[in-house]
Amino acid sequence: MKLTEKYIRTLPKVVLHDHLDGGLRPQTIIDLAKDIRYKKLPSTNAENLQTWFHRGAQRGSLSLYLEGFAHTTGVMQTEEALERVAYEMMEDMYKDGVVYVETRFAPVFHTNKGLHWEEIVAAVLKGLERGRNDFGVEFGLIISAMRNMKLSQEMAELAVDFRERGVVGFDLAGEEGGFPPKKHVDAFHYIQRENFNITIHAGEAFGKESIWQAIQWCGAHRIGHATHLIEDIKVSDDDPTEIVSMGYLAQYVLDKRIPLEICLTSNLDTGAVKSIKEHPFGIYYRYKFRVSLNTDDRLMSNTTMTKEYKLAHDIFMLSVTDLEKLSINAMKSAFIPYKKRIELIYNVIKPGFNKAKAKKK
Repeated sequence: MKLTEKYIRTLPKVVLHDHLDGGLRPQTIIDLAKDIRYKKLPSTNAENLQTWFHRGAQRGSLSLYLEGFAHTTGVMQTEEALERVAYEMMEDMYKDGVVYVETRFAPVFHTNKGLHWEEIVAAVLKGLERGRNDFGVEFGLIISAMRNMKLSQEMAELAVDFRERGVVGFDLAGEEGGFPPKKHVDAFHYIQRENFNITIHAGEAFGKESIWQAIQWCGAHRIGHATHLIEDIKVSDDDPTEIVSMGYLAQYVLDKRIPLEICLTSNLDTGAVKSIKEHPFGIYYRYKFRVSLNTDDRLMSNTTMTKEYKLAHDIFMLSVTDLEKLSINAMKSAFIPYKKRIELIYNVIKPGFNKAKAKKK
């Protein structure tokens, strides 16, 4: 049965991989630029600006895709701006049918006007908390360190310092080539000693070796993207959806139920895949890898969770029951306490899908 976008929007969804600075509303960027006299925007028309971001992201390169962030982070330089962006993200998630979101950002990009890292994180959490109060969406905040910077230890400590306030994990992001995860191993060992949570961008623009390092050197509990894990999987020449054999890395990821944060549209935009149809998500899902669908950067990739679920439905023939499994997979993999995850699964996600299925009959 064909599912409409309107119907999919009503389904309770969970997002584990969303960048706060990749999802601003175009008009908000224009407003914030005016407030701080930021003069570098390519347009001050919201529609034209949105088109510029999307067109710029569709150039088949991660490094080119990341260029747009100079403008989004460029206007997120005051506590008021950070709080507003976080609050609006929660409202947008609510309108998209999201019941739990983990958003991530790198505090190092928000110090141009003199803010300290602690003030930056506190401002974002204030916006998220206000959004939770107004819209009922639950959240977790992830602090990202950047591969090409030497502040990963400081970011790890910052994440742990705010664990009682809503920060739920630590991430490594940015250009993969030339910046392997193991260069930041001390920060990850610190996080492990603190019994905290780790997710790492790996296998997006670089090979399976990046994923191996993220897991075995850095102790990643989840992997962001993992597109190149397919390099460790041999598929049939006759049927590209059929697995012939797996290497030790892919088998390990499958056996240990390591969650993979899949971002379909973003991977197409950055050139990680040639087409959505060729995305390894289809194989991962079919062979029971712990996968979830995610937005990554809603502004740059012009996407929502509804659009990502619709793609999975249209291209990989996922049913409502399959989409429910994706939401549950994501919730099982969230970086919040087990009891809260179970509550959301049984009190929010399952009832929400049951209600939607009843309407469909």
